[in-house]
Amino acid sequence: MYSKRSFQPIRLIVLSVILVFQTLCGSMVLAEETALADPPVFRGQRAMELLIEQCEMGPRTPGSPGNRQLRDFIIKKARDAGLTVSTHCFETEMPMGLSPVELCNVVVSAGPRQSEPGTRLWLGAHYDTRPVCDLDRDPALRDQPLTGANDGASGVAVLLHLMELMAKDAPNRGVDLIFFDGEDSGTGGAPGSFCIGSQKLAGTLGDFSNPLDPVSCQGLIVLDMIGDRDLFIPMEGYSLRHAPEFTREVFSRALKLGLPAFSMSPGRAIFDDHVPFLQKGIPAVDLIDFDYPPWHTTGDIPQACSAASLQQVGKLVTNLIYRP
Repeated sequence: MYSKRSFQPIRLIVLSVILVFQTLCGSMVLAEETALADPPVFRGQRAMELLIEQCEMGPRTPGSPGNRQLRDFIIKKARDAGLTVSTHCFETEMPMGLSPVELCNVVVSAGPRQSEPGTRLWLGAHYDTRPVCDLDRDPALRDQPLTGANDGASGVAVLLHLMELMAKDAPNRGVDLIFFDGEDSGTGGAPGSFCIGSQKLAGTLGDFSNPLDPVSCQGLIVLDMIGDRDLFIPMEGYSLRHAPEFTREVFSRALKLGLPAFSMSPGRAIFDDHVPFLQKGIPAVDLIDFDYPPWHTTGDIPQACSAASLQQVGKLVTNLIYRP
């Protein structure tokens, strides 16, 4: 027979177990709430300011003062934010009378330095601009260099604002922001003459000089011409054909967030900075609105762009960063 007193140690043990269990459950709930906390707020107006700031630097053609000024601006901004910066520079022959010239891709890294295979997100945009406005309606203006508000500055503006957000709120996943050089100096009918910086970077994946780790990469998202006032982004053809799962995942997230500029409809195939990576087996998707009348004309200026459009794209990629 057991007395009432003999049950006291057992009762204390049971109570201790209950308290430990409640504490663990509370910690799990807190961790879950933290993991599901709202991502930082991407502000389209701030991205628009960064777009205008780039255009005020003048043409950013490879090797030009504006190109170097913007490159230095990106590097300084990243370092001031406490982020890791790497450059991937090389000298190359370029079309359109720009040879020889030094091109420099810039990679800015945030979050954990070491990542598990298939978990690191790459986001890219080209920071150079086209040497000529060869599609301008006025033949007298076709030799002028492009301002490149949408074709260049829009994608870079989103990445620059992301740097600001990640400096204040470090992501739990590894993120690499890739600023490509030498994207837009090619000649019509020769796709391989475009995207020189991304071709070189993709071609040297795995080399000691290349700051990108392809094993840890989940995929690459390229932002190009995403500031159009009348923004409409379908699923680009090469992305859908060669990285269908990753492409649909990105666009499904956009629809889940209620972003009207994105459409699950297939779009045209465009040779852009994502293609060299697709050719190396890296899942890559190109977010681009190619239906842009001022393309490669003197009309590609900030007034043709919209903070609301930058807001939509920025909200999507911010969500992908902080809610993998």
